[in-house]
Amino acid sequence: MNQYENIDWASWQPTERGVIVYIIDKKLRKVLLIMKKRGLGQGKVNAPGGRLEPGESSLEAVIRECQEEVSLTPLHPEKCVELHFQFTNGYALYGEAFFTDSWEGEPKCSDEADPFWCDLDKLPWDNMWEDDRHWLPLALAGKKLRGFYVFDDDKMLSEKLEDLNGFYEHN
Repeated sequence: MNQYENIDWASWQPTERGVIVYIIDKKLRKVLLIMKKRGLGQGKVNAPGGRLEPGESSLEAVIRECQEEVSLTPLHPEKCVELHFQFTNGYALYGEAFFTDSWEGEPKCSDEADPFWCDLDKLPWDNMWEDDRHWLPLALAGKKLRGFYVFDDDKMLSEKLEDLNGFYEHN
C-alpha cells in the first residue's frame, strides 16, 4: 500500500477528517501560515486547521480551528481542495483546504501554533508537507483540485492530483 495505484480509492475510508484554511492578504500578497507546535505535522509549517469534532461541518470546523489556533475568524472561506492521505501505518485522513481573503481579528500565538505572514512568492517549501508544493501553487492560482497521497511518516511515496485540466502524477 505504498503507491497510489495500490489503493482502492473508491472504497477508501478515512480514519479522521480535517480542514485547513489559507488566509490571504491580497493587497500585501501574503498568506497566514503557522509553525505547528504539536500533533500531526509538529514542527512543520502549515495553515491553521485541525480535525472535525463529531457533528461538526467542515465550514464550522475551519472557523473554530482558526479561532482556537490563531485567534482569527475567517470570513466566507471557500473550499477549493479535497485531500486524501493514506499513511503506510494505516492512518487515513481526508482533508479539505479552504481559502479566504477576509477575516476578523489579529493573529496570536496559541499552545498549538505560532502564526506568521509569509510572502506568497517565498513559501517555505522545505518546512512544509511534501504534497503542498504540488497542489498549493495551483490552488493559489484559482484551481479546484482533488489530491490523493501516500505517505510513510512524513515522506510522500506517491500522489495523484486531479484538476479541471486533467491529471498530474508524481512518484
